[in-house]
Amino acid sequence: MSRLPLWERPVTYAAVGATQAADLLDNAPAGYRPYRERVRVGHGEDRWRHAWTTVLSWGIQVNSGFHVELVDAPAAVTDQTYVPVSFDPAGAPIASQVGADADEVVFGPDGMPFVAPGSTALLSIPFGPLRVSAPARVVYVVDEPQRRGFAYGTLPGHPEEGEESFIVEQTDDGSVWLEISAFSRPANALWWLVYPVLRASQAYYTRRYFESLSGPVESP
Repeated sequence: MSRLPLWERPVTYAAVGATQAADLLDNAPAGYRPYRERVRVGHGEDRWRHAWTTVLSWGIQVNSGFHVELVDAPAAVTDQTYVPVSFDPAGAPIASQVGADADEVVFGPDGMPFVAPGSTALLSIPFGPLRVSAPARVVYVVDEPQRRGFAYGTLPGHPEEGEESFIVEQTDDGSVWLEISAFSRPANALWWLVYPVLRASQAYYTRRYFESLSGPVESP
């Protein structure tokens, strides 16, 4: 398994997509610790645009101190990537909005291309004096008129097993919210030994995620 290229390795957990469950906190996958928090990060169209473009281009990870290296799959694979279709309450399909507004946005504020289902990345995370390698794969993308974001799942070599989602929503009053959902556990015995430190690190970076979307925004 370890000799497979990173883009070809399967995720290290079974409940793919479970961060979408409304009852995640009460019915998390067995053996995993669930988490969900929703924070208002601003208001208005400029904030909304900044928030969703930042999230969809790994911006909150980068702005929180991570290094993100995208791992390309062969064109024969990426050309066939399935992009899920969203539906309104009546069951009618909703046209994709990512990259479809007036400025044809296809990259985030820092020039990183938007994520797509199946995108693979090698995250490098500061962990005390060290930097920890954390491979991850985008397992789904949310692309709705007022909700956008994605979830990634862990790959072999990540210090944890599980999934984390980052969803931005603009409510009818113009408020912009970021919701982070996750379920996780240490990936092996070594990480179980330092689990309290791992938990503290998770809490620290989660705060950084929310802060990364609530700072000043330059109007386009």
